[in-house]
Amino acid sequence: MQRGSAAFGALLACTLVCALATTWAQDMMRHVDLSSPDMTMAEMTRDQVVAVVAASPSAPADLSGKRLNGLDLSGLDLSGVDLRAARLNRTKLMGTRLERAVLSQAWLLEADLSGASLKDAILLGAQLQRAKLDGADLSGARVAADFSGASLVGASIANGKLGVDSKNQSMGLMRSVLRSANLKGVNARGADLSRADLEFASLVEADLTGASLMGALLGGADLTGAIVTGTDFDDADLVSARLIRPVGLDAARNLDKAKNLERAQRDK
Repeated sequence: MQRGSAAFGALLACTLVCALATTWAQDMMRHVDLSSPDMTMAEMTRDQVVAVVAASPSAPADLSGKRLNGLDLSGLDLSGVDLRAARLNRTKLMGTRLERAVLSQAWLLEADLSGASLKDAILLGAQLQRAKLDGADLSGARVAADFSGASLVGASIANGKLGVDSKNQSMGLMRSVLRSANLKGVNARGADLSRADLEFASLVEADLTGASLMGALLGGADLTGAIVTGTDFDDADLVSARLIRPVGLDAARNLDKAKNLERAQRDK
């Protein structure tokens, strides 16, 4: 009986930790009225945003906490701008330069960042559910954000840091969530996706060369035609994942240490 209780206790503890790890980003969604003016309206115009940025030529402009929902900020140069906790829901940011921008805790629900440059940007705790980032460049970005249902077709996250930061105790449970995201043809060469939630994501023809998928959740993910040369699968969960016609599978790392490899869909 004691052995059974101990086993149940261990299972419960594991379940609680896993729940915290996979739902950290959703904490920001609690008690938030997504239909409120704070989440749907803007307090500035595009011209006012341009003026604030122009008025700070020698230091990063501060737009933290600003309500910029629904604005058309396409094509602007917002490099290095502080957008922490800003509201950018359904904002148009097509082709916008956001290099080195700070977007931690920012809201970008259903925002359009197609072709935007977010090189070396910081997106910790950002909310990008159902956002469009087709062709966007997040290379070198530091990310622990929720991209559930987002589209990143042809985007680049090369050398991006999207994995769990185990060295930072306050962020130890934070992970990038890309559940059901479309990452077809994404460039993830050298990206850190350790412990990322990629369940049911499309990684069709993605370039995962040298990427880390250590401990990643890949249940139901589609890796058809993905390049996995040098990809680290140590402790990754591949239950029901489609590992069809992968390129470079013989050169993948630690595939034998992946979980549920026998339950993945593979070429016959």
